Amino acid sequence: MYKVRPFHRVGAEVLAEQLPDCMYRLPNLHRSSAAPAPQEETDPSLQVLECRQEEILKRLYELKSAVDGLSKMIQTPDADFDVTNIIQTDEGSPLTANRADLDVMLGKDYGALKDIVINANPSLLPLSLLVLHSLLCERYKILSAVHTHSSVKSVPEKLLKCFGEQTKKQPRHEYQLGFTLIWKDVPKPQMKFSIQTMCPIEGEGNIARFLFSLFGQKYSAVTSTLIDSWVDTAIFQLKEGSSKEKGAVLRSMNAALGKTSWLVGNELTAADIVAWCALQQTGSANAAPANVQKWMKSCENLSPFSSVMKLLK
Repeated sequence: MYKVRPFHRVGAEVLAEQLPDCMYRLPNLHRSSAAPAPQEETDPSLQVLECRQEEILKRLYELKSAVDGLSKMIQTPDADFDVTNIIQTDEGSPLTANRADLDVMLGKDYGALKDIVINANPSLLPLSLLVLHSLLCERYKILSAVHTHSSVKSVPEKLLKCFGEQTKKQPRHEYQLGFTLIWKDVPKPQMKFSIQTMCPIEGEGNIARFLFSLFGQKYSAVTSTLIDSWVDTAIFQLKEGSSKEKGAVLRSMNAALGKTSWLVGNELTAADIVAWCALQQTGSANAAPANVQKWMKSCENLSPFSSVMKLLK
């Protein structure tokens, strides 16, 4: 390296000392501020990468919106719910709720009807969802509808009328809840509450939990855990398990029903609804033990269960 003294420009004249012979001059690489900068060509691969990044960010934003919407619709201890009100002694009034409770659980849409849309396969009847629909009709003003998707060639007439006849035709805004069932070729039931922001809830047991939560029941942590356990047992072992697993579940149910009139406590829960429907669908009802037989008759004495039994004939 060679050390040279700095040179200064005064107007158009450059003041600098004579450079040594071993050095040479270079052209001025500094562009004038008035000269426009040349347009640089964008690499096509860079454009593709930028588009991909924008698409990923867009999908992440949509996923975040869906999760935020879902978190406000389930009863979990988050910012919208008081944990002290969730983990407490069970309330004694069974299946009671009002319009205000429904707004708290599902959110209040000004002037808009809350819609629940369920896709189900007619060859795999979601009996528990039909029972829950009948129970909800006893508590709310529900606008019910049944449709058939193009993926299904034909649906029996009784399934097209599984919700019965809507006796009173009222303006849409006078209903509290919309309940639409679409017979579609899907591997398992799918439900959406908020079409725009909510990712679908899949599985009969998960949808049954959601629908039963609309009654506004508040259970202790232990009771909620027992209910969830029985729902999973009914779906994965009683309905889909082997004969050995079904026998073990029936023995457990018989033991539990020897202590209480229902599977969990002294009132009807989602566990009873899902378990009863699983027994009906698997044909295990006739081989059930004594306590289970008695419990099944108690269920069938309720009109929502007896109306669903007609679909099995």
